[in-house]
Amino acid sequence: MTTVTLYHNPRCRTSRTALEMLRKRGIEPTIIEYLNTPPTAPEIKRILKMLDIPARELLRVKEGKAVGLSKNMDEDKIIAGLAKHPIAIERPIAIAGKKAALGRPAEKVLEVL
Repeated sequence: MTTVTLYHNPRCRTSRTALEMLRKRGIEPTIIEYLNTPPTAPEIKRILKMLDIPARELLRVKEGKAVGLSKNMDEDKIIAGLAKHPIAIERPIAIAGKKAALGRPAEKVLEVL
């Protein structure tokens, strides 16, 4: 059985939907409520590498703007900002082994299985 880690925000409908989809497939992921346990900058870099996307694609525009982050900042500034202000991280993110998927839409988390 695949071990799945889900960076999750229980207040986010998409994140709850992704969790429900995993559970319907008999997978109980390790849940990281990233607002309570924010990933560090090195963890964010590792996740970005697994997702194969630049940091700006992990930045939520509205929440980022509220904390002084924008998609036109350089990679390291965005990563540092996401570590400091996890509310600005796009969600949910599922990780299994060397695979990661950003759950936008929620069904994409199933790509790690």
